[in-house]
Amino acid sequence: MIPVIDGHNDILLRMLNAPANRAAIWLAGEGKGDLDLPRMQAAGFAGGFFAIYMPSPEAHDSAANQLAMQNPPFALPLPYLINQPDAVPVAMAAIGHLLWMERASGGRFRLCHTAADMRACLAEGVIGGIMHMEGAEAIDEGLDALHVFHAMGLRSLGPAWSRPTIFGHGVPFGFPMSPDTGPGLTDAGKRLVKTCNQLKIMIDLSHLNEAGFNDVAKLSDAPLVATHSNAHTCCASTRNLTDRQLAIIRDSDGMVGLNFAVAFLREDGAKIPQTGWGPVLRHMDHLINALGEDRVGFGSDYDGAVMPEVIDGVSGLPHLLDALRDHGYDESLLNKLAHRNWLALMDRTFGSA
Repeated sequence: MIPVIDGHNDILLRMLNAPANRAAIWLAGEGKGDLDLPRMQAAGFAGGFFAIYMPSPEAHDSAANQLAMQNPPFALPLPYLINQPDAVPVAMAAIGHLLWMERASGGRFRLCHTAADMRACLAEGVIGGIMHMEGAEAIDEGLDALHVFHAMGLRSLGPAWSRPTIFGHGVPFGFPMSPDTGPGLTDAGKRLVKTCNQLKIMIDLSHLNEAGFNDVAKLSDAPLVATHSNAHTCCASTRNLTDRQLAIIRDSDGMVGLNFAVAFLREDGAKIPQTGWGPVLRHMDHLINALGEDRVGFGSDYDGAVMPEVIDGVSGLPHLLDALRDHGYDESLLNKLAHRNWLALMDRTFGSA
């Protein structure tokens, strides 16, 4: 079984929503959600980026919004900015869950700070976890908190989720719509990019609007990475990357993780699970053509999005690899997509030592 390193998951959000149930969520599997430790081990999930996410206090996922996303076209308003004092306790709670996951796993899960750590996990059959922050709400304008979170293990950061932060602007959920939806990075955002470069914290461009993307591309001396994004040419969602953006990522020797979320895969943009392999294969072909086979991987969005019924959570990873194999991808390319490209990207961003 080919081991898989994944660019993005939201299992910590499930624990934030049900902290008393975290043992069932993580250790036993509760029959819900996309991830748990037993299914990850059985499916070859070898490691990935575990997202710390700040839920919006307002109901951006209301029934009306969900219905709109099932019936494009739609253009949903951005959620409101969350202040740093309100975000810090949520981030700390998520980090607490992540540290508990390591302790409670009985040696089956370990946090990783370097590519060497992840390689050691692969060699030992241990699932490796990288601490990622999806939206920088918990970081202050002076960036003191960034240094604290880095000392705690933070190695990947998205300046914005799909709402504004003091650093920049995310894209709203819209289809069909361009990712060019607002202004670029603030002065604080530009300082954030430079400091992340110095600390070797990977900057995640998924969710950032096009002007912010452009600013990061101008300022950053690291490879450009979108951990869980797809091709705008194949699905005209704000969340997807244009061919121009893909070319900039390619030229930086960066990487894109294919997002499994149906709303970012389907040509019609509909958020419905009745989705087969066609959209997945179409996006993967396009990403490889645009970026080259050394700069594409998986960025599932497990536990944070509606999955295609053919994937059905982490247990579907072997089926995904079979579908790509049947599509004509050889074993060398499958190994690159599954884990080797992410390992090489880690070497180029937060270091191998």
